[in-house]
Amino acid sequence: MKLRGSRRSEARPLYGAQMWREARHHLVGLPFGIVVFVATVVLLAVGVGLSVTVIGLPVLGLGLRLARWFGALARSRARASLGAQVGEPGPLPAGRPGAMGRALAPLADGLCWRSALYCLLMLPWGVITFALTLVFLVAGWPLLPFVVRYLAVAHRVLVESLLGPGELTERVRELEEDRGAVVDTAAADLRRIERDLHDGAQARLVALAMDLGLAKEKLLDTELTQEQASAARMVEVAHGEVKVALQELRDLARGIHPAVLTDRGLDAALSSVAARCTVPGGVRVNVDLAGPDGVQERPDSAVEGIAYFTVSELLTNTSKHAGARSASVDVWRSADRLMLQVGDDGQGGAGRPGDGFRAAGGLAGLAERIGAVDGVFLVESPAGGPTTVTIELPWRTRAARPV
Repeated sequence: MKLRGSRRSEARPLYGAQMWREARHHLVGLPFGIVVFVATVVLLAVGVGLSVTVIGLPVLGLGLRLARWFGALARSRARASLGAQVGEPGPLPAGRPGAMGRALAPLADGLCWRSALYCLLMLPWGVITFALTLVFLVAGWPLLPFVVRYLAVAHRVLVESLLGPGELTERVRELEEDRGAVVDTAAADLRRIERDLHDGAQARLVALAMDLGLAKEKLLDTELTQEQASAARMVEVAHGEVKVALQELRDLARGIHPAVLTDRGLDAALSSVAARCTVPGGVRVNVDLAGPDGVQERPDSAVEGIAYFTVSELLTNTSKHAGARSASVDVWRSADRLMLQVGDDGQGGAGRPGDGFRAAGGLAGLAERIGAVDGVFLVESPAGGPTTVTIELPWRTRAARPV
């Protein structure tokens, strides 16, 4: 029943608007095919011919880059006129650093080569579709809708197979989205645990501490027998233990996910961490998360959590191992990335064996946590200092899927 329904939903008038859009696409396909064929052939031929010289490979890369752009234009035309369901591939990989690396990046991109093949096929395919559409438009009016439609189906298949993102790219994108969902879920679970501790166990311990404190004061204000004095001392000890347990619970809740981070964001949370740092000269904190329009924004909560705990661990261990007089924390936004830089004027040498957290193993743990969300972790710490740790995180843990 569903299959029959879907077939009925695909039915359309023989000479409806969609047929005329497809016919126009076929007629315009010939001049489009001539342009992309000539441009691609010329640049690829020149690039291959000059490949033994310095400029040959960059010219070849330029031809492939242009073919990729033609492919993007063809995808847009196919979506608008043919109803093609083709996803948008990712951006061209940056390649190696430097101008030459960027020039040669298209040579390693599969979509560039598939787009070049599409451009080469467009001239013969454009001739075929133009000729058939024109002939049936003039002399084969009863068969025109069927010819136009089957040509459109064939062209959609061509676009989706050559110009789509490819199975591997789609699989990578799905894995990235799944990983982002796991990171977001873990962050939400940590916030829930922190709220449960704050609203449940911590609140009850506060009430118990207050009751024990009142009981201790009443016992101290009266004359006690020896047994009552012993009981009063037990109440006093219990009161002290409850206060210790309450402080430990608060530290635990802060270590799971600090409430100030959820309520007020990174600026307030990192300022709180800096205030607890024991570096003699204090820690300077500068947070600027303004978006392109100048409005202060917040990254994903999972990214905020990773940034907070990374800076917290760096400052804690700076105060323990660096011998620094002062430290600094700078946080800013760069396009779709969250940038952090933690520095100190200590003895340097972070990453040396046997240096506690600042040894390679301790820093590797932070690098693994940041790498889990495609972040970057860089350490510059020459002997004698200063030490600068630069962290780059995605602004969002999951990118929106193109439609």
